[in-house]
Amino acid sequence: MIFSLNLKTVFLSVFSILILISGFSYAADFQKGVQAANNGDYATALREWRPLAKQGSPEAQYNLGWMYINGKGVIQDYKEAKNWYLKSAEQGLAEAQLEVGLIYNKGQGVIKDYEEAGKWFVKSAEQGNVKAQYQLGWFYINRNVVYAHMWWNIAASNGDRLSADLRDRNTKTMTSSQLKDAQRLARECVEKKYQGCM
Repeated sequence: MIFSLNLKTVFLSVFSILILISGFSYAADFQKGVQAANNGDYATALREWRPLAKQGSPEAQYNLGWMYINGKGVIQDYKEAKNWYLKSAEQGLAEAQLEVGLIYNKGQGVIKDYEEAGKWFVKSAEQGNVKAQYQLGWFYINRNVVYAHMWWNIAASNGDRLSADLRDRNTKTMTSSQLKDAQRLARECVEKKYQGCM
């Protein structure tokens, strides 16, 4: 999935005219990269996004990570993908946090590290990323069925049908006490807007 820049964010800038003008340039260059990638012109996308990524754009960093992990316009390189995703994730982009979690979960260019994966899934899930909430269900299934059910329940309430199916199957293996705890924790987590649920 290529990350797209919402051009409205450019107009919300409260900085000086100079920064606003450079924001238009950034948005135009970023969108050129998006259009190019959508048309399969990854060389142009790379040319547009690389300078922005080096300047610290989390969206451009994410998109470079996507290119490297999928070998689109570049040689597939999991380590390079992780480096770009990590730069973006550290700036708080939920989609990048999910990808870093997946990289550690699968051991792509890194040694498998489930605890590190879980850390990144939590960061992304706390921002409402449904895919990260789904992944946390899998993360906890062999550790704590209550938390697994809780996260699948949350993802299901956010529209993820696969999580609903997994939650329902998981319900059959739980005691009534575990099920009540999982449902209570899910409600509390949603009320707290996914913050501090663990």
